[in-house]
Amino acid sequence: MIIIKTEEEIQKMKKAGEILADVHKEIAKIIRPGISTMDIDRFVDDYLAKRGAIAAQKGYHGYKYATCASVNDEICHGFPREELLKDGDIVTIDMVVDLDGWLADSAWSYAVGDITEEAKKLLDITRKSLYIGIEKAVIGNRIGDISNAIQKFVESNGFSVVRDFVGHGIGKSMHEDPQVPHYGNPGRGVRLTEGMVITIEPMINVGTFRLKIDDNQWTARTLDGKLSAQYEHTIAITKDGPLIITDQGEER
Repeated sequence: MIIIKTEEEIQKMKKAGEILADVHKEIAKIIRPGISTMDIDRFVDDYLAKRGAIAAQKGYHGYKYATCASVNDEICHGFPREELLKDGDIVTIDMVVDLDGWLADSAWSYAVGDITEEAKKLLDITRKSLYIGIEKAVIGNRIGDISNAIQKFVESNGFSVVRDFVGHGIGKSMHEDPQVPHYGNPGRGVRLTEGMVITIEPMINVGTFRLKIDDNQWTARTLDGKLSAQYEHTIAITKDGPLIITDQGEER
């Protein structure tokens, strides 16, 4: 069942989203070779506590951390660890912030030091694909319009779209209806209506879209060992167009 949010409820989610956006902006300042993803996880936990928020995924189905930290060929759900990041790595930090029971969800991929041209292109295309999807998140369109726009753009640039993980509705629960794939046909799926709140979170691979799951039963990584990136925003469908709840004020 899709849960429609009121304007007041969307504003409550936006407050959670503002904290989440601030966290990502702070991560961008500290991420560098020689820092660990566990350092980042501890930073996030402390930062949220100071803002009166909590990390919603901590304890979710037994998950132990405030963030997911996925490095290089890890697609998503990477565990933070003490191993130091090195020059040339890319890392995606994904988190869900809970403020007074209302949630916001956003992932961001970061370059660690100097990265390859291929990695730079991957980050650029993945970030652009997110905003191409957001442009389609308007009243009257269908989920498939978002999905198809992302897939066409990504594949035209030589990359692949992960199929096994999708965006989703969000509100007081982390995962609500509807599901939001990042591939598919236009004009298909649920019609977007005012008050829906969804995540759009394309996970894009340099090589195959196929994946494998690590022995920890959480971390997904590319089957061919090539790089993966992800950018994610939480979006409210409004009469004035898509409202980016987790907006960082970044360049589009």
